[in-house]
Amino acid sequence: MSFDNEERAALRSSVRDLLGKHSDSAAVRRAITTDHGYDDALWSTLCEQIGVAALAVPEKYDGVGASLLEVHVVQEELGRTLTPSPMLGSAVLAAQALVLSGDDDACARLLPGIAAGSVAALCWAGADGWSGFGVTSSGEALSGTASYVLGGDVAGVLLVLTSEGLFEVDPAADGVTRRRVAAMDPTRPLSEVIFDGVAARRLVSPTDLVDQLRTVALVALSAEQVGAASAALEQTVEYAKSRKQFGRAIGSFQALKHRMADMYALVETARSMSYAAALSGTHEDAVIAKVYCSEALQHVAAEAIQLHGGIAITWEHDAQLYFKRAHGSAQLFGQPREYLPQLATAAGL
Repeated sequence: MSFDNEERAALRSSVRDLLGKHSDSAAVRRAITTDHGYDDALWSTLCEQIGVAALAVPEKYDGVGASLLEVHVVQEELGRTLTPSPMLGSAVLAAQALVLSGDDDACARLLPGIAAGSVAALCWAGADGWSGFGVTSSGEALSGTASYVLGGDVAGVLLVLTSEGLFEVDPAADGVTRRRVAAMDPTRPLSEVIFDGVAARRLVSPTDLVDQLRTVALVALSAEQVGAASAALEQTVEYAKSRKQFGRAIGSFQALKHRMADMYALVETARSMSYAAALSGTHEDAVIAKVYCSEALQHVAAEAIQLHGGIAITWEHDAQLYFKRAHGSAQLFGQPREYLPQLATAAGL
């Protein structure tokens, strides 16, 4: 399947080169200990030199005016290195919530800042996940708790999805409480945002905004999962070439060759699923990519742990970070099993 054209290939090369210089294992580990939970200098460089946050923002709002296919490329490369960044939470979720809302005033006020790298967060899920809303509205006042918010503790703008539509909230408003929460994946900070009768600005939003936004979120997440799975496979193959047992590289043993071949098949089919979803932009393909890529990354990460041996579960080795990303990302935007009934219905089962 053809995905990278000349422009996307150049974008991929630029992002990969930059991350190779500034987001190696040591840099990722330093980033997760910062107050932001990511390397602010690296994020600024990605925005200023490559314009990653502006890619899918229309030109009239100071964006690049590219498509979500370009966002997919960036997400895939960030997934390879497990680079913590506001890309998914701010440049994808929050930015696309505004673009899809069709609220010209809100877009004009907020999108230029997001495109330049300022952080916005979308408050959506409740404690039970993304099948419902954590926050309710009563007129122009919001109450409730948004869970699993990407970047909610550091965002300069909060967008809130409710059953009544989309709202904008100043994080400094009375009644807003924000805190970072413990997460399985240390490379993806999550937060909880509590609203206690908070005054909010109602934005224009179509009735199918949630469905459109979910489609975008699932495709962007699948891209990241493909990148992580690809990197985990590459690292495992390199280890199998160098690690010797009984006087031979362990990668020369047939049983391990078969396991790595199975890993390769999973990575490449997951890549095809994700690319197909990005190219079609349909909700059904996005759901398929979510389920398949989540399960593929979990399997590949687990095999990477097994084939590396005991060293893989030590803090010093990166295999455990890919394993945690695999299981953390599988829960994001809904567990795979939550989507299986949709796929069964679509298949006529």
